[in-house]
Amino acid sequence: MSLARIPLAAVIGSPVAHSRSPRLFSHWLQAHGLPGHYVPIDVPEDKLADTLRLLPQLGFVGLNVTVPYKEKVMQIADSVSDRARLIGAANTLIFREDGRIHADNTDGYGFMQNLQQNAPDWDPASGPATVFGAGGAARAVIASLLDVGVPEIRLTNRTRPRAETLREDFGDKVQVFDWVQAGNIVEGCATVVNTTSLGMTGKPRFRVPLDALTADMLVTDLVYAPLETRLLAEARAQGCTVVDGLGMLLHQAVPGFERWFGARPEVDEATRQIVLA
Repeated sequence: MSLARIPLAAVIGSPVAHSRSPRLFSHWLQAHGLPGHYVPIDVPEDKLADTLRLLPQLGFVGLNVTVPYKEKVMQIADSVSDRARLIGAANTLIFREDGRIHADNTDGYGFMQNLQQNAPDWDPASGPATVFGAGGAARAVIASLLDVGVPEIRLTNRTRPRAETLREDFGDKVQVFDWVQAGNIVEGCATVVNTTSLGMTGKPRFRVPLDALTADMLVTDLVYAPLETRLLAEARAQGCTVVDGLGMLLHQAVPGFERWFGARPEVDEATRQIVLA
């Protein structure tokens, strides 16, 4: 009698040693009493396609994907979800039993679940949203904000052409502003989102003037190291509703875990503390 394979999953990128996902998945596997392992794999770019084809044969059921491969894996996958295609990037791969690779993006789901869990009174339709940044994370955020009824996105990026590309892709509800106006466009917004790496440990400071923040705004930062960024600290001081970026990391991992290991994990305070430890 042959024994069933223990399911394996991984996060791939380069570099990937900094990822907190292995700690998160190990906690969930243990909490649910499930067999399985989740590991970080640093994949050289010239070995990416070969690795993706080999891993299903070794018992892997799926992968999380981090930089710099979120766009590249879409070209290798056999099928791509509408969400991933709209966002232009995939962060979750599902290996079918026949070896085919399905690419999906759960960043927008994670972003929205984080807001709904930590700011349940937030009304997306109550006013415009300011979004700082125009990278892959911004695409996921804009798609999810428009999906829940935000009436207008005020988008600004340090290099304007990247923002203009997003406006072309997402339509007239996205308005692009020069980075020098970044502080001014916050005025009258209901929601403010930083999707850039500014303010992250080891990165340049987030220097946008924040005197337009008012207490009726929801402010969130995708940066979670440090957990309390300058943007969030100033927003808290102004009485804003503040949501840190760690919850997005946790929630975006839920669909993959459920698909790969067969149980839906909880994102609770114990989960946060495990990942922060």
